[in-house]
Amino acid sequence: MRIGPWTLPNNVLVAPMAGVTDRPFRQLCKKLGAGYAVSEMAASNPKLWDSVKTSRRLNHDGEIAPISVQIAGADPAMMAEAAAFNAARGAKIIDINMGCPVKKVCNVASGSALLRHEDLIVRILDAVVAACAPLGVPVTLKTRTGWDRESRNALRVARLAENAGIAALTLHGRTRADLYTGHAEYDTIRAVRAELKIPLIANGDIDSPEKAKHVLDYTGADAVMIGRAAQGRPWIFREIDHYLRTGEKLAPPSHGEMRELLLEHLDDHYRFYGEHTGVRTARKHIGWYLEGLPDADSFRDRMNLIDNTRDQWRAVSEWFLALSNDGDHNPAPAVQALLAA
Repeated sequence: MRIGPWTLPNNVLVAPMAGVTDRPFRQLCKKLGAGYAVSEMAASNPKLWDSVKTSRRLNHDGEIAPISVQIAGADPAMMAEAAAFNAARGAKIIDINMGCPVKKVCNVASGSALLRHEDLIVRILDAVVAACAPLGVPVTLKTRTGWDRESRNALRVARLAENAGIAALTLHGRTRADLYTGHAEYDTIRAVRAELKIPLIANGDIDSPEKAKHVLDYTGADAVMIGRAAQGRPWIFREIDHYLRTGEKLAPPSHGEMRELLLEHLDDHYRFYGEHTGVRTARKHIGWYLEGLPDADSFRDRMNLIDNTRDQWRAVSEWFLALSNDGDHNPAPAVQALLAA
């Protein structure tokens, strides 16, 4: 799997998800077998670049290459400026968001709302590719099958992207109107694959090694991109990669390994966000890890009342110890250093 000059270690990729695929999460997914990860969506408006939220989204310190930044917007010149700005900050690949279905993005004609304006799509693609070409930075596009089921235009948009010089296309097999309901349109992805020469990445409903293989075989896509199925389950990338390479399924992680991975994730998360924000934003990740585990609901209710990282970390550690009888009760050095600062 290649994107421009970059050869990826495998074809199992992390989908950009707002509020989820921050640097700590991307790093953990890459460590656990993801061949590539795209940052959560960054605004193209220069007025927002100095905000705390955007600054965090553009923080790639220590991240495994290649660094890919997704940008969103509806103004071609502003999108080109954002692409160049992120390339100057270390981005090696720029991804354009034309797939986000949330109202606050679509209401400003960004994300999947652009699928209703193919002329504007062309101007954005041309502007961003032109800005990145002199820098040697390839541009990718993530999109959906159309605005709604009556106006699917994935094939036309794919051709526009290829003609504009887009290096790879990710297609989520749903329309904007579908949001995340129903089933992904693998027939549409297959039809697009038959028409394109550039790499095509299939996205949507891929939640197991068997499903990943089926989607690759059926659609002919070059790679799969995993989003919601990786929430609280970052080891899904090694499971899929191993299955695609060997045809064999890996054993699921033990409770002890899950504990170690979650505590490592929390260590990095707390360092990244700090005490106040860290303890709050970690709650959703902890909740995802707990899904399907014994007595998870009652523990989650208690854990969500904790308002400091020390007690949150210890509560998680001790709860998993009760399941695994493994490890110790002492906060990791990173957490101790944070609390002492």
